[in-house]
Amino acid sequence: MYNRTMNSKNIDWKNLGFDYMELPYRYRAYFREGSWQEQGLTEQSHLTLSEASTGLHYGQQGYEGLKAYRTKEGSIQLFRPEENAKRLQETCRRLAMPEVPTEMFVDAVKQVVLANEDFVPPYETGATLYLRPLIIGVGGMLGVQSAKEFLFTIFAMPVGVYFNKNKGNKKFVIAHEDDRVAPKGTGHIKAGGNYGGSIQTIEQAHEKGYDGVLYLDSKTHEYVEEAGSANVFGISKTGKLITPNSTSILPSITKYSLLQLARERFDLEVIEEPIPLDQLDSFEEMSACGTAAVVTSIGQVDDLKYGKSYHYKTEDTLSQKLKNELLGIQFGDIQAPERWIVKVK
Repeated sequence: MYNRTMNSKNIDWKNLGFDYMELPYRYRAYFREGSWQEQGLTEQSHLTLSEASTGLHYGQQGYEGLKAYRTKEGSIQLFRPEENAKRLQETCRRLAMPEVPTEMFVDAVKQVVLANEDFVPPYETGATLYLRPLIIGVGGMLGVQSAKEFLFTIFAMPVGVYFNKNKGNKKFVIAHEDDRVAPKGTGHIKAGGNYGGSIQTIEQAHEKGYDGVLYLDSKTHEYVEEAGSANVFGISKTGKLITPNSTSILPSITKYSLLQLARERFDLEVIEEPIPLDQLDSFEEMSACGTAAVVTSIGQVDDLKYGKSYHYKTEDTLSQKLKNELLGIQFGDIQAPERWIVKVK
């Protein structure tokens, strides 16, 4: 937790993990009587909720994740924040919550970044300022129905890599016993409940020495869908980029950015289609991708149920080239496609 007697000079920027740190400022807004009110920054890091809040009892809660980047020249920029706003709006619609307008969302993100400017990591560290927008039903309701009051908040913290950076060969395991989401459920939105149900599975995987899990589709258990905290894609042995296609997968902004870059800048054939479990050996590379994971190469996937182990290339890969292109855009070193970058300062 951030000690307010300290300042950003006390932070070891090059050795940041992905941990909560209490920065000085965050944004708050309340939805009451049909409109967003009390919008602005606050130093209060704790929330006061009714014990009957729908967010606590019925999971009426959604969130986002995005980052602010320091460029070589010292300016600060955001990567496609309007896409995060749109995805949060889809989450709100699915969970019967009021939508946060795009302009309000982006403005709030900018306010939080500028207020905590000293904590945006220096360019040369490769670290970033992670922002967590959250919307939650806070009005007291006993029945299963939408809240009458909602809180929208954004807090931030400097972060490094999500997966253990000191371990080169990332190992994942197939989750046969647990499903991430139900068919026609909430897998396509960023609802907190999607992740709460995965914590036990991920912790059990960690106990066995794995860095993460790969979930299968919950209807047939025959197709790979996504990792517990990221989308996935593979590079086939024929040089095609293939990523799972399913209505239960969260539409990753990072992944769809990578798909566009793969097509337009690397002339790769990009395919979105179901990936059968028994075709994992058709890939030369496999990666997890997302705001937190960026592009994380997976060196090994174990299928303990069928006693199989798949091994993938992790050095001098197309995935690494895509990652470098993406990071170059995000940190301002490479020209971005139109409307991908929003300047904060």
